[in-house]
Amino acid sequence: MLTQTWYTVYSLKFFYSPMKLSFYGAAHEVTGSCYMLQSDNVKILIDCGMFQGSEEADAKNCAPFPFDPKEIHAVFVTHAHLDHTGRLPKLSKDGFTEDIYATEGTSELMYFMWDDAAKIMAYNERKHKITPAYRAEDVERAAALRIGVTYRKPLHVGPFVITFHDAGHIFGSSFLEITAEGKTIVFSGDLGNSNVPILRETDQLGNADVLIIESTYGDRTHEGRRESSELLLKLITDAAKRGGTIMIPAFSLERTQEILYDLNRMSEYDKTLPNIPVFLDSPLAIRSLEVYRTHPEYYDREAESLAKAGDDFLQFPQLTITETTEDSKRINTAQSPKLIIAGSGMMTGGRILHHAMRYLPDPRSTLIIVGYQAEGTLGRSLFEGAKEVKIYEQTIPVRCTIHAIGGLSAHGDKEKLLSWARNTKDKNKPTRIFCTHGEITSANALANLFKEELGIIANVPKFGETVEL
Repeated sequence: MLTQTWYTVYSLKFFYSPMKLSFYGAAHEVTGSCYMLQSDNVKILIDCGMFQGSEEADAKNCAPFPFDPKEIHAVFVTHAHLDHTGRLPKLSKDGFTEDIYATEGTSELMYFMWDDAAKIMAYNERKHKITPAYRAEDVERAAALRIGVTYRKPLHVGPFVITFHDAGHIFGSSFLEITAEGKTIVFSGDLGNSNVPILRETDQLGNADVLIIESTYGDRTHEGRRESSELLLKLITDAAKRGGTIMIPAFSLERTQEILYDLNRMSEYDKTLPNIPVFLDSPLAIRSLEVYRTHPEYYDREAESLAKAGDDFLQFPQLTITETTEDSKRINTAQSPKLIIAGSGMMTGGRILHHAMRYLPDPRSTLIIVGYQAEGTLGRSLFEGAKEVKIYEQTIPVRCTIHAIGGLSAHGDKEKLLSWARNTKDKNKPTRIFCTHGEITSANALANLFKEELGIIANVPKFGETVEL
């Protein structure tokens, strides 16, 4: 009997493999989100994003994965932004052949993101001899693996039960509740700001034993939504009175649509928007508009009411959409004052750079920063007060007004992150928290808040770290 008991314990000790979580991106940095969860030899990925901003980003995106893509049984995507989805075509290129699960909205939008990224990489290969992480054919291969899911309907892959919940971050965004081995692990993805237009509020966090939470703004508090809209109007009005050009380097998903929503209200309802031309100069944002129009199931009550009344809240009389390069160039001939919304959001490429070269030196003009600017990006340099910057190898003096509006960010601030983690279902707070997707200062600040406010020890994992759950 002793021998049998000893053998049973020995067998459990040496043959039982506990669930493991590995951090392969967005660890001590904001971009490159990629986490692997393993149970019973079944391996799944949560996101597989691009690294952005740093000088090493291209090399990191082209580097081999620190795991074998052929061994991954499924990928679950929180939302369409490139720093969460941008390496999925490379994953497919390197041998992954299983399913990629995402909400219908995310599935459609991330295809546009991949296609746009592939075109930019192809241009950089021709122009600057930079090796692309993948090509157009890899995008199509990955696109064939997509499976659309709906919120709050569990699905099963091996020992895992996965449920998508509304994160309120961008159209179709999710946080993931994953149950296996009697534990519930929640991946926040990116959590949305509070009281944003178009989108519903973030779903309540349910029971969670382990929480992996973003910390982009883990050390900051945003302005309120109304305050942010009022500030946006003031900056536009002041620049218009000076006869200047207003530039908004907007992220193609969500920030652009939220700004259009605000401008629609100012133009058609409040009648407060100055009578100046407004240009949407982002091909990716323009392609995305139709996804917003065809998925009203993601609307909040106000947006749903406007849509039912026949109001296209992403359009207004002063708005001109510039799809082609020729259309974009014609913006230069439009007399100031004028407002230009152009990608990319961190000013790492895209049409905003051409406008920046022209108008950054103009003291009458204004640059409005409306989202997070990663270290190493042009947007970050301007946000931190650079007096001159390099664009296409040219030195450009910076004389225009530069202002950031935190409340227009699609990310929740530290108060939102803390309250979301605190208000769990049945007050069953997580016992382990990992702060990811943030610079080390903001991740540490949020981890300290969890300890001080909730009494939970939170860790800030390093790239490649693996923990047993």
